[in-house]
Amino acid sequence: MTFSPEMEAKFEKLVRSYPPGRPRSALIPMLLYAQDEIGSVTPELVDEVARRLGITTVEVDGVVTYYSMLRKRPMGKYHLQICTNISCMLTGGAELWEHACRKFGIGNKEVTPDGQFSLEEVECIGACSWAPAIQVNYDFQHHLTPEKLDRLIESLRKAPQ
Repeated sequence: MTFSPEMEAKFEKLVRSYPPGRPRSALIPMLLYAQDEIGSVTPELVDEVARRLGITTVEVDGVVTYYSMLRKRPMGKYHLQICTNISCMLTGGAELWEHACRKFGIGNKEVTPDGQFSLEEVECIGACSWAPAIQVNYDFQHHLTPEKLDRLIESLRKAPQ
């Protein structure tokens, strides 16, 4: 499997940053970086990471199936994770979730037909003090309302490709 030169450099630095004899420590960050570059965790990626770290594909696949942030199929360019846990729920998180589903015409872990947006209902993103909150890719958005969510979505649609 071929990665960009930047990704190869990240992998090399990552593996070197852990103690010798502990390559498995690099597994989760390596999978996350690779997922960002290729869009999802494919069987080829599982094989490649296992080879690079000297572990079995079963070990890699076990991690992939355990952690919800690792995905076996591509999500949208903008992946919206909407928290509906207690703090967010009490301040409008469930309404945000329903609003987003209606707006996009998709449900949990689905992608819009143009591939631009995907939704995921999540239990907690660690932003209880700023509820209701969502995460767009790696960026947090706090104190959202349906109107603020609409403005955010429009700004993402207008963002340079």
